Amino acid sequence: MKIKLVKSLAGRLKKHIATANSLGLRKIGDKTVQPDNEATKGKIAKIGYLLEISEGE
Repeated sequence: MKIKLVKSLAGRLKKHIATANSLGLRKIGDKTVQPDNEATKGKIAKIGYLLEISEGE
């Protein structure tokens, strides 16, 4: 799955910032491709309000 950070991490909970960093997302506009597994889905469920998700690869 392709994941893009569309909202700022400034002022967010430390846990949410750490989750975004674990996905490789640090700045607005950062994109990453992650495997479609339960761990990734759990991270997306936690910070989905900051992300844009598209199915691919």
